[in-house]
This record gives sequence, structure tokens and C-alpha cells, in this order.
Amino acid sequence: MNLREYLQQNCNNLTWKRRIKIADDIIFALSNIHEEKVIHRDLHSGNILFDENSQIFYISDLGFCGPADVPLDGTYGNLPYIAPEVLSGKETTFKSDIYSIGMLMWEISSGQPPFINFDHDFDLALKIINGMRPKIVPGTPPKYKELIEQCWDADPSKRPDISHLDNKIFEINKLYHQNNNDEQLDVLNISDVNISISVNSLISSFSKIHIFGEMPEPRNFTEGKLFHIIYY
Repeated sequence: MNLREYLQQNCNNLTWKRRIKIADDIIFALSNIHEEKVIHRDLHSGNILFDENSQIFYISDLGFCGPADVPLDGTYGNLPYIAPEVLSGKETTFKSDIYSIGMLMWEISSGQPPFINFDHDFDLALKIINGMRPKIVPGTPPKYKELIEQCWDADPSKRPDISHLDNKIFEINKLYHQNNNDEQLDVLNISDVNISISVNSLISSFSKIHIFGEMPEPRNFTEGKLFHIIYY
């Protein structure tokens, strides 16, 4: 079972303690990959797998095993999880994986893939490059929210490296496991999230080659110019 399937089946019953533990599993797995000086290149919820025996999530499908025939002007991956600098034609780096982690952390918090109501096309790629991100789910723990926003910053240099991210999510996870008295209050009110299941929920599990041509430089939203968005 992959993360996408797990969230579809269990989202209504997941506490924040469990959600944070899932994020911790994934970040720890990526830290092991990065320690080997390997960039994954294609992180998304379809290749995060759940081991029912150990109750641990791990990462599969390392990006260097992707197709060998990607055009020079093409990008391979699952569009909502591809870092904006990669969409604009720059090389994939360790910080590109960190961007993907930010999207996965949001998906864990919301229970649905990012940009589920959008076609995976040029228009979505341009919106991402211009700073569009999913809206943070109400009730998200502040420190978890802060990590998400750091991870998906348009400027790769402002994203945490995997060591810093691993330490921070470990601290948050430890805090939640020390506090066992608020389990009833800890369950996300799924009615606060606009769940919209469509054919795109199936599309979101797959990677493909994208060719967009010349793109602008990525940027974050600036004050006074914000998309009015719902939960993607």
C-alpha cells in the first residue's frame, strides 16, 4: 500500500500524532538517501510505501531508475511535487527533494494530493513557478506548518537541508509522543477540508515526462498579489 492509498483509507481517523509520525518516517528515509549523496528526483505519495508489519513508511523508486529517454527540454516527475526551479529548467538538487517533502507533509495533513482539482499541464506548472501553494489546513500544528512553508519556498537556498529537517520533525514527533492526553482533540476535523475526489486523484499517483519550454524564474507570493485558493 502506498501513502496515497493509506490516506484515502485512514484519513478520517488519523491523529496529528500519527500524521507527524508518518512525516517523520519519510524524512528519516530521505535522510538515509541523501547521506549516500543520492538525489531521489521523483518523490510523491505513489512511491511512499507502507510496511504493515513494522507500521513504517519508506521510500521506493529512486529517481535514477526513471526513463532514460527524457528530452533535453523535458522534466520527468509528478507535477505537483516537482520543485519550481526544476520546472523552470534548472538542475535537480537535494533541495528539490526537500520541496517534494513539503508537498508530502501538506498531503499528510490534508489527506489529499496537492492540486487535485488541476490538470497536470503548463498552466499548473506556471502557477507553481509563480508561487501558488496549497492552503495550510486549519488546525495544523504551528511548528509543522512552519516546516512545510520552509520546504516549499521558491528559493532553494531558503529550504532546510535534510539534516535540519530531520532534527526538527524528530523534535515535533517527540513532543507529540510525550503528550498522550489529547488524543480525542488531536483528530483532524476532516469537515474543514474540501475533499474533492476526481479522476485527478488517480493521475496524481503517476510520474511522466513534461515539456513546457521556456519558463520564468520561480518566486514566492508577494503581498497584495495572492491567489484566492481553496484546498487543492
